[in-house]
Amino acid sequence: MKAIPRIAVLISGRGSNLGALLAAERAGRLGGTIAVVISNREDAGGLQLARTHGVATEVIDHQRLDRRSFEAKLDAGLDVAACDLVVLAGFMRILTSEFVQRYAGRMINVHPSLLPAFGGLYTHRRALAEGVRIHGCTVHFVTPDLDHGPIIAQGALAVLPSDDEQSLSARVLAIEHRLLPAATRAFCEGRLVIAGQAVRVEGEVPGITTPEVPALP
Repeated sequence: MKAIPRIAVLISGRGSNLGALLAAERAGRLGGTIAVVISNREDAGGLQLARTHGVATEVIDHQRLDRRSFEAKLDAGLDVAACDLVVLAGFMRILTSEFVQRYAGRMINVHPSLLPAFGGLYTHRRALAEGVRIHGCTVHFVTPDLDHGPIIAQGALAVLPSDDEQSLSARVLAIEHRLLPAATRAFCEGRLVIAGQAVRVEGEVPGITTPEVPALP
């Protein structure tokens, strides 16, 4: 019998994407099991969410450690959990190239923009300032180049004339909640093949192979 893939989720805040992953796992739509949730902040709301669902948690406070020590502890926590996939779900720390390379091909991130546009922070504010008509989110493999790894999936929406930063953020987050579990399932089912800077998805994966195309207002 094939072993069920084990997943580590790294968070820094309230854990809304973690909640979407946990819901998908409960519904049998994740393709793997969440083995541990690790946060760099002890006040992250997602920690209690994980505990409520019986998932092991760990806090590694980056403010108490230098970068090398922080990543050594993070690496040890992932090793103990024997994880096949690391999911960055609102994890607000930049990892070193050495750490990222250790998990090459098995670490994914959800980013609130249509990469390669608007990498980094304040994506919704910047999108509105630039007057873009289409915005969204991206799930991608993590590489040493920040927010530039091979793209697994994207979800888009039309920017409304009435949108402000808060409303746009909320609408994009709803897409993230659908896209991240779908991409995680595709990985766990062995459907993702990295080909250079692109990702080939083998077979049909709802939410990835047939993305919605938004209508302009």
